[in-house]
Amino acid sequence: MIIKKIKEVFSTNKKTMPSWLLSVLASLPLGGLGWAFTSCSDMLETESSRQVFDPQLNQKTDSVFYALGVLQGVQELADYYVLQGEMRGDLLQTTAYTDSTLRQLANFSATTANKYDSAYVYYRVINNCNYFIAHRDTLLRTGSKYVAMPEYIAIKAIRAWTYMQLARVYGTVAFFTYPLTQISQIDDFPNDAAHYKDMQGIVEELAPDLEQYTGFNSKGEYVGTELPNYGGNTPAGSGFNVNNVFFPVEVVLGEMYLETNRYEEAARCFTTYLTQVSSQPSSAYYEPVTTRGLGDILPSNWDRNTTNTYINNTRWSDIFLSSNQQDLITYIPLNSNVRYGAITNLPLYFGIDLYSNEPGFVDEIQVKPSDSYLALSNAQDYYYATNASTAQNMVVSSARLGDTRYQSLLNERSQGDSLQTWVMKYATPQVRVYRTSTVMLRLAEAYNRMGYYDAAFAILKDGINPLLLMSSYLKLGTRTMLYGTLLSPENQEKFATKANFYGIHSHGAGITGDATFRTEISIAGGQSPYQLDTIVGVKMRELAAQQGIAVGNTVRDSINAVEDLICDELALEAAFEGSRFYDLCRFARHKNADGHYGANYGSEWLARKLAFKKPVKDLTNPDNWYLPFK
Repeated sequence: MIIKKIKEVFSTNKKTMPSWLLSVLASLPLGGLGWAFTSCSDMLETESSRQVFDPQLNQKTDSVFYALGVLQGVQELADYYVLQGEMRGDLLQTTAYTDSTLRQLANFSATTANKYDSAYVYYRVINNCNYFIAHRDTLLRTGSKYVAMPEYIAIKAIRAWTYMQLARVYGTVAFFTYPLTQISQIDDFPNDAAHYKDMQGIVEELAPDLEQYTGFNSKGEYVGTELPNYGGNTPAGSGFNVNNVFFPVEVVLGEMYLETNRYEEAARCFTTYLTQVSSQPSSAYYEPVTTRGLGDILPSNWDRNTTNTYINNTRWSDIFLSSNQQDLITYIPLNSNVRYGAITNLPLYFGIDLYSNEPGFVDEIQVKPSDSYLALSNAQDYYYATNASTAQNMVVSSARLGDTRYQSLLNERSQGDSLQTWVMKYATPQVRVYRTSTVMLRLAEAYNRMGYYDAAFAILKDGINPLLLMSSYLKLGTRTMLYGTLLSPENQEKFATKANFYGIHSHGAGITGDATFRTEISIAGGQSPYQLDTIVGVKMRELAAQQGIAVGNTVRDSINAVEDLICDELALEAAFEGSRFYDLCRFARHKNADGHYGANYGSEWLARKLAFKKPVKDLTNPDNWYLPFK
């Protein structure tokens, strides 16, 4: 139990520290801005040796130092976030070399003795956030600017995100929004239902406060507060961008609303982020390959990693390089060298040794892509323009060549009768939490459950762009909704760049959009075979066979099928980034709440997806989705 853990930590430090919280704060440097330029210290560490045990937080510069201190705590939970979210999902599997702690996560046998079952790493962040929020003077100004507000709001968002992770991992958790700074607070912490909350309770407590930072004034102008911006300074040797370490309030709120089936509010938050906050509301993309001059059918041995023609010679996989910030919203930066501070075990688990004298691949890979993930990737059709195409009338064909993201993500090498596979997302020590692509997929998820399954499919197929309002496969009601929100006249220009004419599925499957996929091609051009009725029909038949359900032609049948398409797309686009198990749980809850195929259909759907892991617990019972809380 976390309160017991707090007492244990306090008893260890009580002779030298006044409380558990201050023992945590004592490790957080609060000095000058040396962190931004130092090459031999932690990327989030200041050079000052000053330790503050009873800070008043009344200086203008205090916000920066405390924000960076909180982010040090976020660094420490990065491995927990990824392993808790991916080892229990359907995209990874164990190997002969897998550590017992990871194996226990994978088969749902983990106990409180498992080193990756630790609520403490989350509560450390929360308690530091609580301290800052309780004590920060938010009225300090420079001219008309309230200098503390960007960090103040950002830390509230970090606290909300961290509580959301706790609820995802443990279900019902101890909840407090005041700092625990006295042992009496720990001794007297109430053991009643009011002080332990599940996801629903956490959202009800925290969402109203966050909402005040996402609004519009009477003139319809957005009045939210920008995230902290420190000028993009990067510590030498770290590849660290300080402008991508904070969590946008709108995105955190949108996720919280999705977790509790509040779809309209989720869509509003994601729309506000994309239209008012994001400076580049487009996802990572590249030009799909054509076969002009190569014949109408791509060769069976076509290399899906290198044959493509890429925008600016950049492959989709390049967005995971330290130097590439395209598509990135929020990430947890770790260090590439132990001398610089906090490091991560994730690369080594995936078979990449970053921290030895001679970094490179190791054969003892502990986690690898599951057969389920490989089957999904290989089952995708690739859509390409044939040599019969013209500028005005594109002819698009398809072949079962698989999703290109698979090859660009993995490094494979044959060793005897086996195939070694390294996941290159962790060739750099970065944990991506939010990307524009995944926010768009969250928006699609919300639209779908609102009944706009055609708008959700449009995000997969054509991207987000003004020409969607002319698309024949969208219902009139859907076009009206988009025109009044995401693609209103004042927003259309924000989505008019070339990148917005590529659907998320085109990142790995070629020309999924109709002739609108490139602005220079007439809308009267040809169509891709990737069409709503066709693709949804295929998914319905697949679900009927796999899940044993009777699928009809109702809107609710279509919503369920499109939700599974979004689930597949999240696997292809965001594999191994830390959210997979939570995505499955959230979709399962959506399906249970809908009840179209039965009150526990979602739980049964999840259990079937994870059956290959041979879980020791019955996953048709949602109570078994959580780790034991210690």
